[in-house]
Amino acid sequence: MGGERSAREYLASLELFGIKLGLSSIRAICRALGHPELAYPTLHIAGTNGKGSVAAMVAAALQSAGLHTACYTSPHLVHLEERYAIDGVPVAPAVLDETIDLVRAVVRKLQNDEELEVDPTYFEVATAIGFELFRRARVDVAVIEVGLGGQYDATNVIEPMAAAIVSIARDHEQHLGHSIAGIAAQKAGIAKPDVPLVVGPVPADAHEAIERVCAERHARLVDAADGVIITRARREGRVELSITTATAQYGPLLLGLRGDHQVDNALVAVRVLEEAAARGVPVAPPHVTAGLERARWPARLQLIDVPGCGQLLLDGAHNPAGTAALAAYIESQWPAGIPLVFAAMRDKDVPRMLAPLGAVARPLIVTRAPGTRAAEPTDIAAAARAVGVDAVIVEEVEAAMAAAWSHNGTIAVAGSLFLAGRVLELLGPGA
Repeated sequence: MGGERSAREYLASLELFGIKLGLSSIRAICRALGHPELAYPTLHIAGTNGKGSVAAMVAAALQSAGLHTACYTSPHLVHLEERYAIDGVPVAPAVLDETIDLVRAVVRKLQNDEELEVDPTYFEVATAIGFELFRRARVDVAVIEVGLGGQYDATNVIEPMAAAIVSIARDHEQHLGHSIAGIAAQKAGIAKPDVPLVVGPVPADAHEAIERVCAERHARLVDAADGVIITRARREGRVELSITTATAQYGPLLLGLRGDHQVDNALVAVRVLEEAAARGVPVAPPHVTAGLERARWPARLQLIDVPGCGQLLLDGAHNPAGTAALAAYIESQWPAGIPLVFAAMRDKDVPRMLAPLGAVARPLIVTRAPGTRAAEPTDIAAAARAVGVDAVIVEEVEAAMAAAWSHNGTIAVAGSLFLAGRVLELLGPGA
């Protein structure tokens, strides 16, 4: 007869409960823990694309200011510890296991007392673990990335100093709806009374929806671009940037993250940090500039030198807006195109993801991402043909990469963060 599951096995077992949007479970867990989510100041970052990049920039700036900084993001690529970074370093495995066990005991008691309406999901428990980890670490401030949507996301129990919606595009439509306005309203659900909500460039109907929610909730909407002057140039695959707002000058600086789309993300990060500074967080323009330059975010246009093979451009682009940004970057750096290994989840809009990649994938190599939600390579290849893109099927990820390397030079991998994580796992430590 086997013993009790390990901490990691327990957390993994919750994946069978899938995605559940709602706050009743996370509120009950946080209440039983003594509200760790309220133990330190927080900044809340939402958006379809770019929220992880903004979180990385904001956290790097806060660290540059000498603040003991936590950053909660999801999903992880290889190791669970990646979700919980403190001062840029993933939490120690033993500390994480201890905290998982603590939260497991709290959940078990709530279930025994019939104080949980349903079984909590993986993300709800993972989020509570993060809140508790950061309280135990006595952080000065925590940057919290929304998992999915906003209004009913488990992170939405925090009471932040400032929040942001980085971008709005179609993704997770089965949970958030099929209209841009509807998706925007869900993400704007993080708006709270008297809390500034910084909004990046979004479509007009999305902006109207966000305005409406902010008015209903008495949140102050801050358009990231209002009154801002930006100058930019491209240098060695990165953007050289200067940002002038109503209160400060940032740069000239060289963005740490690649891609022209990171300019919009940087602007959102700047405005969030300005709002935090206005509320007493000791972060000044030199710290912000340093954060924008030092920010690193794995699998987001990450260029990796692979000994004996060449360069790998690894990108977690997993929706049409993301693959469009990837295609634009490849075209700017390798106009003739490069071999591209692609896989996706079944619930993604694969034809629209592949459409912009057709012009830069030379060739497109389709493989299978890890996990039970992975799309069949034959289905991806059929979707590629439907948008006029020829594809080669190589089922195993390692073999697909070898096929791409056979063309020499630089290759790209994209379509899924699960695929990106598998590639990093194959490359090993130091990638």
